[in-house]
Amino acid sequence: MDFFNDIVTKAASIVWGPVTIVLLLGTGIFLSFGTIFVQFRKMKEAILSLFSKASEGEGDITPFQALMTSLAATIGIGNIVGVASAIALGGPGSVFWMWVSGIFGGATKFAEVVLAMRFRVTNEDGEKSGGPMYYITNGMKEVYGKNFKWLGWLFAFFAIIASLGTGNMTQSNSVAESMYISFNVNPIVTGLVVAVLTGLVIIGGVKSIGKITEKLVPFMAIVYLGGCIIAVLFNAKALSEVFGMIFSNAFTAKAVGGGLLGTVIRLGISRGMFSNEAGLGSAPIAHAASKNDDAVNEGLIASLGVFIVTMIVCTLTAFVILASGILTFDKTGFMVIEGGLDGAALTTAAFNKLIPGVGEYIITFGIVFFAFSTLIGWYYYGCKCVEFIAGVKAVKLYKWAWIVLSFVGATIPLELVWNISDVFNGLMIIPNLIGVLALSPLVFKMTKEHDSRTKADSLEFLPETE
Repeated sequence: MDFFNDIVTKAASIVWGPVTIVLLLGTGIFLSFGTIFVQFRKMKEAILSLFSKASEGEGDITPFQALMTSLAATIGIGNIVGVASAIALGGPGSVFWMWVSGIFGGATKFAEVVLAMRFRVTNEDGEKSGGPMYYITNGMKEVYGKNFKWLGWLFAFFAIIASLGTGNMTQSNSVAESMYISFNVNPIVTGLVVAVLTGLVIIGGVKSIGKITEKLVPFMAIVYLGGCIIAVLFNAKALSEVFGMIFSNAFTAKAVGGGLLGTVIRLGISRGMFSNEAGLGSAPIAHAASKNDDAVNEGLIASLGVFIVTMIVCTLTAFVILASGILTFDKTGFMVIEGGLDGAALTTAAFNKLIPGVGEYIITFGIVFFAFSTLIGWYYYGCKCVEFIAGVKAVKLYKWAWIVLSFVGATIPLELVWNISDVFNGLMIIPNLIGVLALSPLVFKMTKEHDSRTKADSLEFLPETE
């Protein structure tokens, strides 16, 4: 078993290696310039559209619910564990490169969702279905006249495997572990509670998921981010030092915890992309169900998700860790972490140091709610991929398998499952970005048309001049 686990671990390092990082970042840069950084210049429109009913059209959930559903799946334990691991392995400079991934990742997610909306379909139950598997299949056929359904099928297959591991079992396992450490709750009890709650949410389909996530995501974000802000404000004097550590370490080729500059860049970008899921192809599946007839407008709303996850959630987590004083540099410039901590343990120790007696429970809250939200969000991703491969009727079987596995995941060790899921998570990127890059001219065209249309609309409200 150890031998097989070693093979899977090496496969994961290859899948998430330099080629994938360059592909992800390169795609984000290409799309950013191609859309003239639409993720920033149209941010105001995106925010206003979230709460406007003017653009509502065919679909199953509101644009706000679509964003919350995608955020439910995106804001996971990676925002706690992933950030800490990036800092522990790559140093404070990895945070800078995390920001870089967020800056350009917004354009990638914008393009993914524009295409998902453009090529979404209505299934036999009357629900909207969309995502990479559909824009790869239908989009490539419309634009290039060739059948690439096999590539869409590959994406859906990779996503199903990843959903069962990363999206399900590892999430329930994190909840069980956190509850056991903090409150000594038996994992079996936690597993039963998670399974029942998950079943109650997903039994009603996407509309039920949307109603829960629109309440759950803002609540958990306010509590966790509120804790982060309080911790940072209590140590505001350390902020200048934190920024200094981030920027000075981001561009140095000197060894950092045994790694070089390339390690800092790779970890920052990969953890950033992993946390915001730009390029992964997952979020477009949720946004394809939105009651929005304007594909570009929905893409703008989706791009907000990258900013929220990377520039706010991940940044505040990183600031807490760096402001705590747990991480220091010796006279030779070598990074030293108190107790050699990593992952959730590092984040927990940082919170406890800044907010004694309360910090541990903020992390427990974050892990429990972030993991549960990911579990219900990724269910929807997986069920739509099952629907693409095997039809609507197969989703019922997948639903029950999902509930059972959420219990199993809470009660057994999952290192191998995590590593296998990590491989398939990374494999999703390849067919997705092939489709996005191949259809990028269509994205650019639709963006220009939207710009012209919104500009014309704004001119109608200008006062007439003599």
